[in-house]
Amino acid sequence: MTSATRQPETPASTVPPRLIATDLDGTLLRDDKSVSERTVAALTAAEEAGIEVFFVTGRPARWMDVVSDHVHGHGLAICGNGAAVVDLHGGPGTHRFVKIRELARENAFDAVRLLRDAAPGTVYAIEQTYGFYQEPYYPKLHIESPDLRAPAEELLAPDAAGSQQPVLKILAYHPDLDPDAFLALARLAVGDRATITRSSPSALLEISGPGVSKASTLALCCAERGISHEEVVAFGDMPNDVEMLSWAGQSYAMGNAHPDVIAAASGRTVANNEDGVAVVIERILAERL
Repeated sequence: MTSATRQPETPASTVPPRLIATDLDGTLLRDDKSVSERTVAALTAAEEAGIEVFFVTGRPARWMDVVSDHVHGHGLAICGNGAAVVDLHGGPGTHRFVKIRELARENAFDAVRLLRDAAPGTVYAIEQTYGFYQEPYYPKLHIESPDLRAPAEELLAPDAAGSQQPVLKILAYHPDLDPDAFLALARLAVGDRATITRSSPSALLEISGPGVSKASTLALCCAERGISHEEVVAFGDMPNDVEMLSWAGQSYAMGNAHPDVIAAASGRTVANNEDGVAVVIERILAERL
């Protein structure tokens, strides 16, 4: 882990950044889920310098109140590992979906079946645009109660409750498997029917539509703004950040990052509890003076 007193290890770049893309949990947020005063000041300074800041997270839109006061002008965040672009301007409970990249129910059903066969004991929850549903034996891993409990096959049926809402992702939990082993097994079992990643320290996988990731949705948002990947600086700490960090022109693994993230990033900074994102932003802005 990098010492808090050292400067981050910096990838060489001659391209001035136009957009900062940062994960939240384990990256921008401290372990107590707060945004430090130093980080708030750095985000504000970046926006004032003309650098857009995008929050790119696995969180659903309804969990974005922790940063909704810091979205500045554009008001947008990428949620659900790229499954949705959300306008947070209205504040908690009044967000608007700008872009949705859903997991087709047929693909979701196939993923549930294939993974259940490959890893008996797997239990599921289903994240939709405005609903959260889970199987009866899915553990209480989240801060809310589900809208409905039923087997995943019933929850994904064409006539199920909430069937008119897009499925953003499926959560798959196994009580016994090693998290990285579960991820490798799931990717092999499901193949190209879905994109599978993880951001939790437990054996909890996140299943999205084929080709849907933080990186691919961020690329779409950047293309709409005429921003190239060379002009993006990205931060992350877990496997669901790997594609984004590989895509961005400059990228930083946090001091607390997963080994796969360290391998994918072009640089490293200090841990989330030491304001690693702010440290890099401050240096970027100082170099522009």
